[in-house]
Amino acid sequence: MTELTPKQIVDELNKYIVGQHQAKRSVAIALRNRWRSRMLPSAMQEEVIPKNILMIGPTGVGKTEIARRLAKLVNAPFIKVEATKFTEIGYVGRDVESMVRDLVETAIRMVKQERILEVNDKARELADEQIVNFFCPTVKETPRNPFELLFSGTAGSTEPNKNDSKFDDQAERTHWRELLKQGELEDELIEIAVEDITHPPMGMFAGSGMEEMGINLGDMLGNLLPKKTKKRKLTVANARKILIQEEAQKLIDMDQVIASAIQLAENAGIIFLDEIDKVAGRGRTSGPDVSREGVQRDILPIVEGSTVVTKYGPVKTDHILFIAAGAFHISKPSDLIPELQGRFPIRVELTSLSKEDFRQILTEPSQALIKQYICLLAAEGVAITFSDDAVDEIANIACTINTETENIGARRLYTVMEKLLEQLSYEAPDLEQKEIHIDRQYVRTMLNHIVVDQNLSHYIL
Repeated sequence: MTELTPKQIVDELNKYIVGQHQAKRSVAIALRNRWRSRMLPSAMQEEVIPKNILMIGPTGVGKTEIARRLAKLVNAPFIKVEATKFTEIGYVGRDVESMVRDLVETAIRMVKQERILEVNDKARELADEQIVNFFCPTVKETPRNPFELLFSGTAGSTEPNKNDSKFDDQAERTHWRELLKQGELEDELIEIAVEDITHPPMGMFAGSGMEEMGINLGDMLGNLLPKKTKKRKLTVANARKILIQEEAQKLIDMDQVIASAIQLAENAGIIFLDEIDKVAGRGRTSGPDVSREGVQRDILPIVEGSTVVTKYGPVKTDHILFIAAGAFHISKPSDLIPELQGRFPIRVELTSLSKEDFRQILTEPSQALIKQYICLLAAEGVAITFSDDAVDEIANIACTINTETENIGARRLYTVMEKLLEQLSYEAPDLEQKEIHIDRQYVRTMLNHIVVDQNLSHYIL
């Protein structure tokens, strides 16, 4: 991450997201500024806060995808939350601090996974020893009568007795280790004890609100009650996976994991606050809008920088990067309370997708939709190809439907492609002809009757 320049970040995002260059530039600069701030003296670092971003644009144009891909690119803790899920204090719903607690949980999972990978080799060795124990249980030496030792002349002797059973045991264990190493035991069934993760019923505590305060009753009771295990018969290959996980858990220091995770969340965390426009709008005093301004005021201290208490300890939000997004069809960014507006100094407007954008989305990104369907049908042994004019026609139909019905951006391509290939997907396992070429005429045959009938288009696409 520290080596990526803004241009390189944009180039990486271009592999997955079509267009929206200004939004990509903004997030790339925000990310690079994080690295720049770490190069400053510690006193100055505290003063340099992230410049939060407000993305404005219709649904399906890439707002969420830009933020998600950015976080994945730099391996930063990332969560997406919807502003409509929160309610003002005093109303039923999630409190705004839960977004920070969710971010910490994500960071802990990330750091824990990294630590497990670090100790994986050692955990594998220990797991293999447990498997060897199944085939060759360790012989426990029976204490011998001291008078027998005295009269046999072996009392106090430091020389090993070659006839002792433990030497045979050691040779046998070496034999089983070799078989295990050569992969000859992978399909053998063994019985291992695994932790029973079944929790006691927690229904009586549902809705208590304790989870929203960072208190997990399941964790609390789990620490008080003894851990239960159950026997399972598995192949050596599958048993090893479970045993490696168990041994790795014992090898990592969870206190260090939590400390590192909190630091990671505080300094590299990204919170994507979606549907911020749904809580915009002031001056309303009744109906479902009564708590909108209250939600904004509750979000404000989190974005400004505050300390949130979690079950892992206090977490500061001063250097978390917040990216808010909304369509703002009805409301405007200026409808947000002034204090919250001021906390999102970078405003980016994302444009609606054109026919050419649709065409690029279908073919160019690494996870392009056409590539996905080609791979899906290849699993049935069916090879499909798309002509250029077919791709043009699909893009044109998606653009037309977005214009005439509801503009849902790139998500329209999913509905169009699914309808286009519905019959082929249904018949694929039974097709005798395993090579299918899709051209413009095929697309029109499958979709034109839907496009022409706007009522049908509303219903199906």
